[in-house]
Amino acid sequence: MNTNDFTAVEKAFCCKTPRKHPVNIPYLTVDNFPRLGLLTALRFLEWASAHPEGVISLPTGKTPEYFLSWTRHMLENWDTAEGKKIRDKNGLTIKKKPELSRLRFVQIDEFYPISAKQHNSFYHYVKKYYVKGFGLDEGNGLFINCDEIPLAGGRHFSEVFPDNVVDLDLRSREPKNSQEEMQQESIFLVDNWCVEYEKRIRDMGGIGFFLGGIGPDGHIAFNTRGSDHHSSSRLTPTNFETQAVAAGDLGGIEVSRNRLVITIGLETITYNRDAVAIIFAAGEAKAPMVRNALEERPSNLYPASVLTKLKNARFYLTHGAASMLRDSVDHYYTGTPWNQEKTNRAVIDLCKKINKFGDRLQVDDLKNDEYCRLIPNISQDTIKSVIRTFEQKIADGMHPVSNEVFYHTGPHHDDIMLGLLPHLHRLSRDETNKFQFSVLTSGFTAVTNRFVISALEDTMHFLEKGLIQMVEYPDFFTMGYRYKRDKDVYHYLIKVASGQPEERRRGFAHRLVRNVIEIWDVKNKQQLRNQIFDILSVLRKSYDGEKDLPSIQTLKGMVREFEEELVWACFGMTSDQVHHLRLGFYTGDIFTEKPNRQRDVEPILEQLRQIEPTVISLAFDPEGSGPDTHYKVLQAIAEAIREWRKEKDLSDLRIWGYRNVWYTFHPAEATHIVPVSLNAMGVMNDAFTSSYLSQVDASFPSYQHDGKFSELSIRIWVDQLRHVQLLLGKPFFFQSESPRLRTTHGLLYFKEMEVDEFLSHARELEKSMEGEL
Repeated sequence: MNTNDFTAVEKAFCCKTPRKHPVNIPYLTVDNFPRLGLLTALRFLEWASAHPEGVISLPTGKTPEYFLSWTRHMLENWDTAEGKKIRDKNGLTIKKKPELSRLRFVQIDEFYPISAKQHNSFYHYVKKYYVKGFGLDEGNGLFINCDEIPLAGGRHFSEVFPDNVVDLDLRSREPKNSQEEMQQESIFLVDNWCVEYEKRIRDMGGIGFFLGGIGPDGHIAFNTRGSDHHSSSRLTPTNFETQAVAAGDLGGIEVSRNRLVITIGLETITYNRDAVAIIFAAGEAKAPMVRNALEERPSNLYPASVLTKLKNARFYLTHGAASMLRDSVDHYYTGTPWNQEKTNRAVIDLCKKINKFGDRLQVDDLKNDEYCRLIPNISQDTIKSVIRTFEQKIADGMHPVSNEVFYHTGPHHDDIMLGLLPHLHRLSRDETNKFQFSVLTSGFTAVTNRFVISALEDTMHFLEKGLIQMVEYPDFFTMGYRYKRDKDVYHYLIKVASGQPEERRRGFAHRLVRNVIEIWDVKNKQQLRNQIFDILSVLRKSYDGEKDLPSIQTLKGMVREFEEELVWACFGMTSDQVHHLRLGFYTGDIFTEKPNRQRDVEPILEQLRQIEPTVISLAFDPEGSGPDTHYKVLQAIAEAIREWRKEKDLSDLRIWGYRNVWYTFHPAEATHIVPVSLNAMGVMNDAFTSSYLSQVDASFPSYQHDGKFSELSIRIWVDQLRHVQLLLGKPFFFQSESPRLRTTHGLLYFKEMEVDEFLSHARELEKSMEGEL
């Protein structure tokens, strides 16, 4: 990779270690997410200084968080000592503060149709964070305002497409009625608008500075996998991966699945061959897409590979996002002293690479592999030592555990279940073990308006029929609603067992009644009915993805809390063993604040003091993988443990780090491997389906699976078994003397740590996410 063409800013961030493997596009790596934002902001200001009337196209979403804050910070502190120090240290040699008001902005993409007035439209985002935030001149920009795109007869899209569904088949088929005739005409008008949008961009000379992220299928802008490298601005459908990610913005996959997008094309980005085009990415979850774009042959399968056309194209990456690049893998094996984990990883990966069982590996296989050959003193015993290591991990995962006090924590409802349930179910059979479960956020963003509307309509039906008899009790609205919550749980689950779906819904309605009374301080039956009608009215008038009122956020969160109580009641736990902390950093905003001690750490610390666990489980995801809630919860728990250690000897405390649907352990990283049977899979799927009522339709799915999270967890466990089976061989399982091993059809991984090891990991993760700037 030739760094001679790097700018002064890029050279200041450039890795001093030479890279030996070729890549399609030059890239830079940085230590952490904030530093990624700093690099991107300084490069943008460097370019803007040289091109004060240039054409810029900047991204939406969460990835730009630090780019936005660093750009504003530098502009506001340009002439201060701090601003000058940052510029001098990081290669920004220009003296005069860039003037951004003359830059010409091009909006990259937008959902279609969506009103520009909605806070979840990209139009709203770019107006708020770029036009207002950077002081751009709105008159110099090109924006995608769906409210103003001309349609048939001058109508608004809400008249032409009343259900917000646009059938692009009308481009090529005959309309069936007058409504479809109007829709067909409108689609062609939108197509024509896109052609004009493209022409206006090209008339400006094309985009001069493009900054974008990379999606789960490798998309840039909304150019999904398979997009033509010569594509232009257009109205187009997306794919499932993109729809799954967009579900959080739009209020559920039910919405995003049917929503089209207007996007600039891949050739729009590369039209100006002198353009600076930067893809920035943070986190290990982005590593496969980055590897494909940079190391695979350019192809329409890898949209970002189109940037090979531009001499000024770059990838800016955190180390996590770059972790699958060959140079990064080389560094893993050669950058630090060799250890057994490296041997384990190299050998089990070799089995997968050459599709050969471990007991059939020969020394020559290891010597011919670029990483196994680095293992010291290679012999047949090397292979045997790796096999023994994994056999021991499985033995540790099967080892009985007694007389322990477990404090199982989850960032969201369902995290604990998806990460550990088969293991916890077996441990719960030993009555000497004690269990407490704590969900640290309210999880309201995972509950759709549709679900709440349906549940409240059910509740009104049961109230009108006199089927919620507890409202007749004389003290119910003053005190009674607070009690017998376990009865709600039992009522619901007994109807699951007896196969009475109507009665299950009635059981759920009982809990909703209690929640409405608690939140809105309802005093009688009529007020209860009025309040439910008011809630329904608000929700029916809300657009999908709209930020809820705090009271409705609380109601949605209490739905998830009831679901969590149902899950653990399936395994004999009472609602007193299930805690709902509702930490305050969780707000539903696109950029959320960090946890603080008083509000977010103290509640966890108080539980540690009261419960005095001997084992704490927690979601243990790497940099930038999964929802950022996982990371923030981990840091709050780590801080609580640091404080607790000042009061108590924690030398015997163990931490179990689990992962679930957002990211998985490499088998070499896990300390414990737990066999999972078909029966355990069935138990989890049934419990998930019966208890997580708001999640059964998978409104906010993983981009890896179009369905319930429980199904994805099972798929992951099966894949993990397949990986380990290549090393140990299938007979290790089906010919074992152990019935438990013979019934193994999946494997669950977790990592056990002592306190110091966990806190060290948490600190390193904190540095990668927040830096030390």
